[in-house]
Amino acid sequence: MNKPLVVIFTAIVLDAVGIGLIFPILPSLLQEVTHTDDVASYIGLLTALYAVMQFVFAPVLGALSDRLGRRPILLVSMAGAVVNYLFLAFAPSLWMLLIGRIIAGLTSANISVATAYITDISPPETRARRFGLFNAMFGMGFIVGPVLGGIFGDHWLRLPFIVAAILNGLNLLLAYLLLPESRTPTREAIDFAALNPLRPLRWVFSMKTVLPVVLIFFIFSATGEAYGTCWALWGMDAFHWNGFWIGLSLGAFGICQAASQAFLPGPAVKLLGERGAILTGIAGVCVALMVMALATEGWMTFAVMPLFTLGGIGVPALQSLASRQVEEGRQGQFQGVLASVVSLASIVGPLVFSSFYFVFREEWPGAIWLVVAAVYAVSIPLVIGLPLAKPTASAASYTSCH
Repeated sequence: MNKPLVVIFTAIVLDAVGIGLIFPILPSLLQEVTHTDDVASYIGLLTALYAVMQFVFAPVLGALSDRLGRRPILLVSMAGAVVNYLFLAFAPSLWMLLIGRIIAGLTSANISVATAYITDISPPETRARRFGLFNAMFGMGFIVGPVLGGIFGDHWLRLPFIVAAILNGLNLLLAYLLLPESRTPTREAIDFAALNPLRPLRWVFSMKTVLPVVLIFFIFSATGEAYGTCWALWGMDAFHWNGFWIGLSLGAFGICQAASQAFLPGPAVKLLGERGAILTGIAGVCVALMVMALATEGWMTFAVMPLFTLGGIGVPALQSLASRQVEEGRQGQFQGVLASVVSLASIVGPLVFSSFYFVFREEWPGAIWLVVAAVYAVSIPLVIGLPLAKPTASAASYTSCH
């Protein structure tokens, strides 16, 4: 593997580690700076703020990298990551934590630039393999992050951020020394109107047939945010877990999800069909969530992990089924809409589920998982109603014009 790819993949791993790193220690960190135990709403705010910055700046950084070059944008974003972790390591107050998460969301938006860089330096016949490695690196970082955050956080609450700052600093140095520019910058003026992150959603209202798919993606993405927002608080409140156990459980959850998405969707779709695989995934997750809601011992959470793996077959099957809802010539536009919907869900989800957790925390912390299961269940009639046949080009064109 060439040196630029090593640097890019390392940056992606560290981005994912940074996302997961904060989950096990965020409740304790917020309790320290706010001097209150009721921090669920603050967790939702910080998580949503991070997502807002990614939503707004991912297309901006991508466009800037076209005009100014990939290398300078990547270097600036890596430097920003170092600054972010230093903010989090030494922030004495809530407003400094907010600034840190703003910087974190902005710098993590560099994934769009990293993707473009890989495209620039990869011949067509190697792109699929390299993007597969790209996704694997992100998944690995997201699994490792919570575990490291829990382990280091038990020694000192701010230690994970110092470690992350050092690692990102070393990666910045490697990138500065080893990462060449991958393309000739265009230096063209940027059409900022085209960078409006809400712009792709306008198409939804001209293609009514895709609305159910868009709603399902929104539900799946929003409920997925509940784990990062509420898991650590729930573990502390229900089982008195420390950072290590919170990180270990999140890491185990990530491993199950990654393994199921890698190995199960193909056989599941062949056996059950796309719709059947989606519904099976929803059922498995809902049963697992109900067990978690009623769990009285921490080991029960680990015991129910295999049921969560069924959820891993749902999203790939949904992506396959969703691709049938529009004609081939509009697939790119459709995927852009779905990306925007996922981003919006990552903003709305943390705010909604942290608010529900705040309501139920004193009486029954596990009730949050029943709320998540109920939201999941809303998607069932939408999935059942999805047409299996791919629309014809004429039908799709007609719908888009009326």
